[in-house]
Amino acid sequence: MQTIENIMTLAPVIPVIVVDDASYAEPLAQALVAGGLRALEVTLRTPVALDAIRAMSLVEGALVGAGTVTNQRQLDEALDAGARFIVSPGLTEPLGKAAQARGVPFLPGVATAGDIMRGLDLGLSHFKFFPAMTAGGLPALRALAAPFAQVRFCPTGGIGPENAAEWLAEPSVLCVGGSWVAPRGRADWAEVERIAREAYRLNQRA
Repeated sequence: MQTIENIMTLAPVIPVIVVDDASYAEPLAQALVAGGLRALEVTLRTPVALDAIRAMSLVEGALVGAGTVTNQRQLDEALDAGARFIVSPGLTEPLGKAAQARGVPFLPGVATAGDIMRGLDLGLSHFKFFPAMTAGGLPALRALAAPFAQVRFCPTGGIGPENAAEWLAEPSVLCVGGSWVAPRGRADWAEVERIAREAYRLNQRA
């Protein structure tokens, strides 16, 4: 099984995907993977999210995870649908322990030093810094990273093509999460692939 660090280093961007129409799921995943983005986070924000995870999991090369997971029931449902990693907007001890019990790569959201310390107590060292921009942006991330040298982040929330490279230049950042690579409702798969290719090139850091 992949580790969460392996997943975070597959590409510089993890698409944060909201699917309203399950028929879009497979071609969307194909376009993103063709563009170089293999780790796909499908958020559990719509009634068809689990169906989308099932469909995307059939795409060769796709590593599909579930996002917006907030409790053990959702975690179990996502894993039963084929999710191979779990992302949550925050961190609770019950959810963290449930993810560990299932042996699934887990990326919980953090925004404070207390959040990070709670995660470290659970044996976690990789976190989603969320919501990245409204939680203080790069200055906040740098301040949090300083006392936690072993921790690595995937900033998510308010990150787009105009500022992703700046976040990725931070030593503590392995990747960023972004919805811009998979715009909600878009069915122009060639354009999605083009956007994904541009996002993948962000790993060519100066």
